[in-house]
Amino acid sequence: MNAPAAALLTAGHGLELLREMLRIRAFEDRCYQLYGQMKIRGFLHLYNGEEAIAAGAMRALRAEDAIVATYREHGHALARGIPMNAVMAELFGKQTGCSGGRGGSMHLFDVSRKFYGGNAIVAGGLPIAVGLALAQKLRGEMALTACFFGDGAVAEGEFHESLNLAALWKLPVLFLCENNLYAMGTALDRAQAETDISARAAAYRIDAAAVDAMDVLAVESAVARAAQAVRGGGGAAFLELRTYRFRAHSMFDPQLYRDRAEVEAWQKKGPIITLTTRLKAQGLMSEEDYQRLERECNAEVDSAVQFAERSPREPLSDLERYVYAERRT
Repeated sequence: MNAPAAALLTAGHGLELLREMLRIRAFEDRCYQLYGQMKIRGFLHLYNGEEAIAAGAMRALRAEDAIVATYREHGHALARGIPMNAVMAELFGKQTGCSGGRGGSMHLFDVSRKFYGGNAIVAGGLPIAVGLALAQKLRGEMALTACFFGDGAVAEGEFHESLNLAALWKLPVLFLCENNLYAMGTALDRAQAETDISARAAAYRIDAAAVDAMDVLAVESAVARAAQAVRGGGGAAFLELRTYRFRAHSMFDPQLYRDRAEVEAWQKKGPIITLTTRLKAQGLMSEEDYQRLERECNAEVDSAVQFAERSPREPLSDLERYVYAERRT
């Protein structure tokens, strides 16, 4: 499968994609600050630099499609339509969070939007996605399961087992590998003899392609085309989305494994800069438009923080709830 060319750009289309990426960036930047203030605790993995994947992919997917994400999933959740208030409250550990305050940063979940979680286990979402896709096929649904995972997952057994089953059973799975070149602190070329991840997927006879994931239009177009093929009965498809994270792996990561110059070079071709430059060059957006969008996104984040701070914590009496599935009455 050759990666398709970017979609035709219009002002409305471009501004919607830019708004989504700015929302994600503003949210993540605020989370970074809140973590320093100890309002967000535990592990925190930020999505800065990878916004084009969530924004482009979710626009190309449908409401009936299932989503399985990783522990770096704030952007996926926001772009999927989970309210920012519910996501921020979850990071605060509040009862109004999308997982009731029990999941935190790595376990966002919303069954009403078929968002079946961030997953804290590397490659842990892949078998879940295969199971969801099998259920979709057995039920005769015209839907697919989109599974996001990082390049580090390629080294895990679940990756190979999941791709093998998806190919054998022709399951409606769209595998979306977010290749940001580092599995925690290990560079891809230091850990993998074959760094072309799409080629590894193709070895399972799965239609596969690599995409410049710093270009949101290219992501949207590639995901739309792959999803159409999967829904058409072609079985699983695989996209290697080549991107780069601007922040550390997590808030506990001192980033001793990469040079600042490398990060700065990637930042200059980041997805927000790339789309903004294109919109302005084609006369589809002014600097005033950009500033307005930025203000609106920051205001949404402000409101989400206020909501999270006002929200109640789960009462102590609920401490033992959900240890086991609650009995239906």
